[in-house]
Amino acid sequence: MLYLIIKALHIIFMVSYFAGIFYLVRLFVYYKDTDSFTEEKKIILREQYLFMMRRLWNIITVPAFVIMTVCGIIMIFLNPYLLHAPWFHLKLTFLVGLFFYHYWAWKKILQIKLLAGKDLPISNLKLRQFNEIATFLLFLIVITVILKSTVIDYWWQLILGFFVLVFIITLTVKLVNKSKK
Repeated sequence: MLYLIIKALHIIFMVSYFAGIFYLVRLFVYYKDTDSFTEEKKIILREQYLFMMRRLWNIITVPAFVIMTVCGIIMIFLNPYLLHAPWFHLKLTFLVGLFFYHYWAWKKILQIKLLAGKDLPISNLKLRQFNEIATFLLFLIVITVILKSTVIDYWWQLILGFFVLVFIITLTVKLVNKSKK
């Protein structure tokens, strides 16, 4: 029973974490979108976006990340079999990618704070593409957890499907950006 409660909390805070990280990177895009605005409008919006980023990061994203991670570690202690399951090793690999993405987002917030309202030295398109990385990681993690051992047997189809998904989303982002211009 305890394991199922911890698992439920893990899933709830995973959803909260991903909601936070999705919106955070979208705020980076909105911040970058202000580059072409008048100086007065740019200053006001950038201050607001930075305020929103800090609140989102400190009140939702990081606490959800910590609770999600702690619940995951507790589940490993309660069910050490997980460490012997090949599908779980694959999930851990994707989680390492998620931790790097989390670190990148944190560094981007620090960069925006240090720039004090100045332009971000990254293209809008790159930010929009980075915005999709969390989606890819969520896709890989959930598919791995749901399909478990089947993923190991059909890993190449998962990887192929992943690259097709990446291609479709990247193409969609580029097409949407072209239609905006």
